[in-house]
Amino acid sequence: MSYSFNFVVASKEAAKARVAEEFDNVVKWQPIHARDRAAVLANANAVIDLLEDKPDQDVSVSSNGYLSWEVMGNDDPNATPLTGVAITTSAHYVPRKA
Repeated sequence: MSYSFNFVVASKEAAKARVAEEFDNVVKWQPIHARDRAAVLANANAVIDLLEDKPDQDVSVSSNGYLSWEVMGNDDPNATPLTGVAITTSAHYVPRKA
């Protein structure tokens, strides 16, 4: 199951909060992604924290990834063995819109 989202916000702190909100929405519709939530947030926060502070610019974030698993005949996302994981986040500054 894959996910993808992108957005532009005014600060690094706002970007980290927005990643959590966006990913919670992913989990709402794709419950198996509760399994990679901590890793996705850690990845995104680390990437965002690498940016220098530029309070006069906005932060653009793009995040995507996927999980793959073996079908085991049950619908319990916590009991499903994962066979693949991808997590990608990019962040950069963009000019602030007037």
